[in-house]
Amino acid sequence: MIDLLVAGGGPAGLATAIHAALAGMETVVVEPRGGPVDKACGEGLMPSGAAALAGLGVRVPESRPFRGIRYLDGRHRAEAAFRDGSGLGVRRTLLHGALLRRAREAGVRLVPGRVRGVRQEVDRVVAVGATGAELEARWLAAADGLRSPVRACLGLEEPAAGPRRYGLRRHFRVAPWTDFVEVHWAPGGEAYVTPVGDDLVGVAVLSTWRRGYGEHLAEFPDLLARLEGPPATEVLGAGPLRRRVRARVAGRVLLVGDAAGYVDAITGEGLSLALLSAGALVRALRDGRPEAYEDAWLRLSRRSRLLTSALLKARGHAAAASLIVPAAQRLPALFGAAVRALA
Repeated sequence: MIDLLVAGGGPAGLATAIHAALAGMETVVVEPRGGPVDKACGEGLMPSGAAALAGLGVRVPESRPFRGIRYLDGRHRAEAAFRDGSGLGVRRTLLHGALLRRAREAGVRLVPGRVRGVRQEVDRVVAVGATGAELEARWLAAADGLRSPVRACLGLEEPAAGPRRYGLRRHFRVAPWTDFVEVHWAPGGEAYVTPVGDDLVGVAVLSTWRRGYGEHLAEFPDLLARLEGPPATEVLGAGPLRRRVRARVAGRVLLVGDAAGYVDAITGEGLSLALLSAGALVRALRDGRPEAYEDAWLRLSRRSRLLTSALLKARGHAAAASLIVPAAQRLPALFGAAVRALA
């Protein structure tokens, strides 16, 4: 019987598996897709996430550092640099590939499949695959995404109130014009520009409006003018984003990454939180206190949850939304403190 079974081989699952293997745990990752997988993602790691990635021994040479966050709305502009370290813009496929290589180096075993159900016993958890095959482990980490089947079968989901927000992302073959991540604001949503290479930027849009990527970009004429030439990748989408979860620990099952709950991508904290909470999950298991992971996750995510909820509340009112960037420009110390809190 293995020590830890990880359901899902995305960044959250692989980071968890690497931490576990480095802690001396026999670890298996179950993932249906082979090789690096692309996903609609802002592709920006905050300094804390970049440091967590380096702490795992993962290097992505093709990545590009960024030194802060900039807000723009056409007439106003506010920016704040990080105080300690740089963020990291990195293509999702390159990040996934680097994590896969590190996981194999650490001794993690990867098997094809998908966990559809879970049965818990006193000293073990039994994961049931789509074909009915079973795998036993002392612990199971569910890193199977926003729509986590493991979370659903354990009854840990709660209704998510509020507007349903969706994300779309594609890349453009253009040299980054700044070493900041830019967040462009418009009445219908936001556009997030992340430098991910010497000649490549990722542009993600978030909105409650279900419409085409080109229609979203038309709301940002200043940004659109910079995106010369044909797109470099196809459009990928994700959503609805908000997921409410009753608990991150249920017996011998622990949730990590998007499966652990998600507010929104408006502050860009998803990848960094996944990497940090992966370490917290393994430390809780190593210390024989799995219940401690719940408090650790709440502590790690507290600032981003509070700031994200505040921004979403403002975004939900047209008058308040129109004041976000002007307020950030007039109150640079407050905007800087918020950015550094997320960093």
